[in-house]
Amino acid sequence: MESREARPKGILKSLPTQVLTVILVAALGGAYPMATLASWETNIALIAGTVLSTVNVLAGYAAIEYSIGRSYTIFLKVVMGGMGIRMAAMLGFFLLCIKVLRLPVIPLSSAMMSFYAVFLILEILYIQTRFRTKNTTIDNVHSTH
Repeated sequence: MESREARPKGILKSLPTQVLTVILVAALGGAYPMATLASWETNIALIAGTVLSTVNVLAGYAAIEYSIGRSYTIFLKVVMGGMGIRMAAMLGFFLLCIKVLRLPVIPLSSAMMSFYAVFLILEILYIQTRFRTKNTTIDNVHSTH
């Protein structure tokens, strides 16, 4: 019998915790330059890009958690199909930020893509950790019978 409650151990194993840590480190590192060198519009664009990438990775986390105890086919459909939907949504919100809100393109896209790259790496590592944890739990259940 498979346990859906198998979770990676340690505080930094949780994807939301890792995402929060990245955002806090970036905020601490960028607070002074943003306050002294950047315009109000640039700061809003940087924050908007960060928010877009954060919402994207948290939606990915929800898809992973929803599908992790199910078959690999369902997992791939939910995670990969969800990735396509998330990318389309990010593009839509990106265009909304540029065309409607008139945010500066360079800081918006720089923040969005920088955080996206870091969060994508964390998401892939999290999936790998979850599968390793899931397979270890299944192996332990089978070896006890």
